[in-house]
Amino acid sequence: MPKSLFWSRTDTAGSEHVVFDDHRPGLSARGVVLAVDPVPYTCRYQLTVGADGSTDRLETEVEGAGWARSVRLERAGHGWRVRTGEEGDLDATLRAAGHPPAGLPGTDEPDRLADALDVDLSGSPLFNTLPVRRLGLGRAPTDHARRITVAWVLLPSLAVVPAEQVYTSLGPGQVRFTSDTFTADLDLDADGFVVRYPGLAERIDPR
Repeated sequence: MPKSLFWSRTDTAGSEHVVFDDHRPGLSARGVVLAVDPVPYTCRYQLTVGADGSTDRLETEVEGAGWARSVRLERAGHGWRVRTGEEGDLDATLRAAGHPPAGLPGTDEPDRLADALDVDLSGSPLFNTLPVRRLGLGRAPTDHARRITVAWVLLPSLAVVPAEQVYTSLGPGQVRFTSDTFTADLDLDADGFVVRYPGLAERIDPR
């Protein structure tokens, strides 16, 4: 049976709801991310994670008032195929709200993503589960650290950039996530899904 999870954002007004089929470490998921910052937007995504735990495909659509964007990332051999679409003018909306422009969706240099086995959608706690399960960090010794490269999809721009991240096992049910100067200790359930992401989101379970 499909499962679902719901998170409430703690850094801004927003939430995420995902419905998924779990074939650990693989995963098939459809989710919706809502946020009000830097401008209000709705993001819909479809994610496919293969039997080895690495990401096969991510399709993402984002829309706001007067604009819409899409990005499709699909593994192709030892790299990624990236396709994009755009309607309206997100940069004009950002400038009108006092924010800098976001630039184009996707990437001009997909070869820079070649080392990425995982994708990361900004603001989504679901995507931290992917490297945790692929690397077996739920069973790893305490202080076991793994450095990885991910294809980081920024919201709401849908720009795709390579990013280095470090995941460190802190014992059962907890890992430390580090990216550049940012660090957060994530609380996980027994299946590796985020329960609490300090500074970003907390999971809300049915009463």
